[in-house]
Amino acid sequence: MTFCLDSTIIKPEKNNDIKHIVLLLHGYGGDGKDISILSLNWRKYMPTTIFICPNGHEPCAINPSGFQWFDLTKDDPNYILQESLKAEKKLNKFLDEIKNEYDLDNSRITLSGFSQGCMMALNIGLISERPFCSIVGFSGKIINIEDLKKRKRNSTNTLLLHGDQDDIVSPTHLLEAKDFLLREDVSIETHLIKNCGHNIPIETSSIALNYILKKI
Repeated sequence: MTFCLDSTIIKPEKNNDIKHIVLLLHGYGGDGKDISILSLNWRKYMPTTIFICPNGHEPCAINPSGFQWFDLTKDDPNYILQESLKAEKKLNKFLDEIKNEYDLDNSRITLSGFSQGCMMALNIGLISERPFCSIVGFSGKIINIEDLKKRKRNSTNTLLLHGDQDDIVSPTHLLEAKDFLLREDVSIETHLIKNCGHNIPIETSSIALNYILKKI
């Protein structure tokens, strides 16, 4: 099947039956191939999981060889929210496609993303009618707290990880997200990684893997 978003797909080894999906959403200016690197270590611990890593629906405004989920060239919260809602619509269509293709529901899907991808995973994961297996976010934030508060419909278990030296997305956003999600009755686990910038080191990847394994 051809999906509405071009994707890098890593299937289980040995042609095992697919029982779980990990959706990996890249950051601003990246692509599915970039974020798929996480699967290289994870897949050996999840032999019945397929990793699906879509490209953003738009070429990146500042890096046309990469993609974006929403435009960041205007520092206007309302504009950013509206652009993110366009991406949300596209991702929801994409999710419907992969659920139909692999005959799996939300409970069998982990949503994960880095930076802008984390922001999208949080919105997609918490506004759905039915909860997902889990949300795992790296170096991101909640796009618009008031908007998410109005639209939240479930309490998917969530893990957020952030580097304490991140100079792209401030680690203060981790604390803001944790405070909001706790007040919204979401089971939230957070880790502030020491001496880490805007990236996913091995320590962070390992924490995320262990969390996903517990949830599936």
